[in-house]
Amino acid sequence: MLTVEFERLDLKPGGKVLDLGCGEGRHVRGLQGVAGLTVIGLDLDPAQIRAAKAAGAALPEAAERVEFFIGDATCLPFTDDYFDAVICSEVLEHIPDYQATMGEISRVLKPGGVLAATVPRAWPERICWALASGAGGHADQPGGHIRIFNEAALRRELEDLGLAFRGKHYAHGLHAPFWWLNCALWKRRDDHPLVTLYHRFLVWDLMQRPWLTRALDAVLTPIAGKSLALYYRKAQGA
Repeated sequence: MLTVEFERLDLKPGGKVLDLGCGEGRHVRGLQGVAGLTVIGLDLDPAQIRAAKAAGAALPEAAERVEFFIGDATCLPFTDDYFDAVICSEVLEHIPDYQATMGEISRVLKPGGVLAATVPRAWPERICWALASGAGGHADQPGGHIRIFNEAALRRELEDLGLAFRGKHYAHGLHAPFWWLNCALWKRRDDHPLVTLYHRFLVWDLMQRPWLTRALDAVLTPIAGKSLALYYRKAQGA
């Protein structure tokens, strides 16, 4: 399940892409089929990196062009102006010093390079926090989230780093109700029948992609899409 739209990244053969906070490598795996790229996944959690490596090894596409690192998003182990594109998907809401992470992204991104940053959309996320609180869960950290981003404020912060806004979209219209269920049923979210049933529905939709659910997702995403995706280009000479 991809949140970022790769066609917005202006990817070219020979380019280098960083998936920052790659988790189990969903965007890395998606990029392995793009000819001529070097793709690097970085995450702080060694277990996530092990899972990403295992999943990537099962794919036939050019695994020698994919690397994984364990690392801190606030202090990246790469030189300045190194990457042609950086993906930072559903990461910033987890990091206490997210401004340091955004500064590092700007540092390692080449002039003219593209950033794709995604975060949970504010109003569905506020419902998650309210429902988690009511269910006796961690009201300030549903899913490990420690903040809710205001879209306008986040855009200003990224623009202050010398990044030019290029566009946005919302994603995953069918997923907001799933997370509302998780939060409302916080103590039993791992085994509650409603959560289990909805998860099976999402997996079925992902694998089968029937026209009815695709049409429903297209209608719901602008209204209730779980994720906000923002795209930026680093200024030349920045």
